[in-house]
Amino acid sequence: MSKAVLYMSMSVDGFIAGPNVAPGNGLGDKGHRLHEWFLPDADADHRRDLDQLAGVNREVMDEVMATGAVVVGRRTFELADGWGGDHHDGVPIFVLSRHQPDPELRWPGVTYVSDVTAAMNMAKDVAGDKDVLVHGARTAQLALAAGVLDELQIHLVPVLIGQGEPLFEDMPPDHIELELLRAADGPGVAHLRYRVRTGG
Repeated sequence: MSKAVLYMSMSVDGFIAGPNVAPGNGLGDKGHRLHEWFLPDADADHRRDLDQLAGVNREVMDEVMATGAVVVGRRTFELADGWGGDHHDGVPIFVLSRHQPDPELRWPGVTYVSDVTAAMNMAKDVAGDKDVLVHGARTAQLALAAGVLDELQIHLVPVLIGQGEPLFEDMPPDHIELELLRAADGPGVAHLRYRVRTGG
């Protein structure tokens, strides 16, 4: 059965991007440091070939690339220039947004959806038995609150950024229990995979 999985690289102090996130600086100032474990020369204009990865880092990236659909917040989508309409292998992309884009900005494989539960259901339907990749801090928070985020994969990078874009900010005071499914160390990163435990 398909699962909705948040994949996120994060600093030890909880940031997923540096300060001053903006178009052309989507990871913020020095935020590329969080992605060096799989893109050693990552910057705003360059993506290194993933074929050189090995071990657990390669296993994790293979999981990412095997997902069958993507759900992403509009801000994250636009900061990434929509990945040119193709995140990986032409899988459908569902953008969580209250507003439709201008017609000239639309890509064939991209659907705008205003409700996080509807977006997740649509993505799971098209993903079949593959997982759904979830991008964006706000999207993750909305999905958690709606009970439609199944797992979190946190790629914990051994750095303190000090300021920037936090993963979990202004969360409600409810406890959300997580069950650790995997903890594996790779070069420059600790991969933590959690199942979101439902109430009961």
